Amino acid sequence: MISNVWKFLRVVVAIAIAFTILACQKLPLFAHNAPAPVIVKLSSWAANPAEQKLLRQVLNDFELQHPGIKVKHEVINDQYMDVIKTRFVGEAAPDVFYLDVFEAPFLMSQDVLEPLDAYIKPEFDLADFQETLLDSFKYQNHIYGLPKDYSTLALFYNKQAFAAANLSSPPTTWDELRSDSKLLTVDRNRDGRIDQYGFGEIPELARQAYKIKAFGGQLVTENGYAAFASVAGLQGLQLAVDQYQKDRTSAQKSDVGTNSGSEMFGQGKAAMVIEGNWAIPYLTETFPKLEFATAEVPTMNEKKGTMVFTVAYVMNKQAKHKAEAWKLMSYLTGKQGMQKWTATGFALPTRKSVAEKLGYEKDLMRSALRRSASLSPFVTGVDYAIPWQAGKYPAVIMNNFDNQFVSAMLGQQPLKQAMVRSQAEANKQIQAME
Repeated sequence: MISNVWKFLRVVVAIAIAFTILACQKLPLFAHNAPAPVIVKLSSWAANPAEQKLLRQVLNDFELQHPGIKVKHEVINDQYMDVIKTRFVGEAAPDVFYLDVFEAPFLMSQDVLEPLDAYIKPEFDLADFQETLLDSFKYQNHIYGLPKDYSTLALFYNKQAFAAANLSSPPTTWDELRSDSKLLTVDRNRDGRIDQYGFGEIPELARQAYKIKAFGGQLVTENGYAAFASVAGLQGLQLAVDQYQKDRTSAQKSDVGTNSGSEMFGQGKAAMVIEGNWAIPYLTETFPKLEFATAEVPTMNEKKGTMVFTVAYVMNKQAKHKAEAWKLMSYLTGKQGMQKWTATGFALPTRKSVAEKLGYEKDLMRSALRRSASLSPFVTGVDYAIPWQAGKYPAVIMNNFDNQFVSAMLGQQPLKQAMVRSQAEANKQIQAME
């Protein structure tokens, strides 16, 4: 019995000595010392909590498939581009970040973004992207951004107002829009105050640029100077001014005490507006009793036209872990990641195959999302849409246009005088910055 005890003790001592030796040699026995994951910093903004939550879910899926990479996601909602530009100066810019198409020309020209051509392989299927969107992030024959989603403009119309005016279908030309607006403009109390305007006009350049191009005008020259005051460019703008001043069948948001075209439409102050697909969930949730539908923007000068707004993922040229940064970008804009990002109808996919798989073009999403309005006009419009860009100094051009065009709409000065004045001032400011 005693001998058995001694045998047992010897075994225990031997095991203890073995553990001590292993510990001294720093050899892991049960634990595996895995290398620390590579940190990739991603900066973005979030339009609302739902968008932020959705992106976090997609990033979690990426990390599960790439355990060696950890994404540090930073949300910047205030003065986003100012913050990004400041960080570039301080060499503290994120590895990957959102870049709006509006800001892209300037940043691409500053040699701070990584060209993506060398990373893109055939299996990434670049041809699957909508060409208009991808081209917006090309500069000097290099690709600097991969568009993650987009929005276009389409016509929203109040079905109840149309029925009351005996209109059976939405206008397909701008002449029809003006004639329909006369029937839809209503003074219910016959007191000289309009209760419902036919059309809600948004005078900002972002909503007027396609009108400038409808008659052959341009926003900017090849070297980035303002060019919207040409004779051709003024023709489309004049139609908007005439409807507002002569027909008196359109209104601006400030005329009816609202903050946006969507709100003007939702409150019944305008029977038609031209808005982006972002207005659909807003109208559905805020005005649940509103019966509305969507159609393509009416043609002007026998030409189809609309605007497209898009955002891309881009890479910092000074990123420390470019291979990992590319893996993140290629996942987020690849077929799998994009399908997860756009499957809820929150945004429109930039890949044609994803749009087809999710049923956007055939409008299968409408019933799935319980929406009365069709997404099809927004998807169709991307083929002929004008990207929301205005050269390397877009804010200068936009601000000068907006200030003077509103003045012309209000009749404070002739349209030509307003546009020539704003173009000259914009170019004076651009010249000072060159």
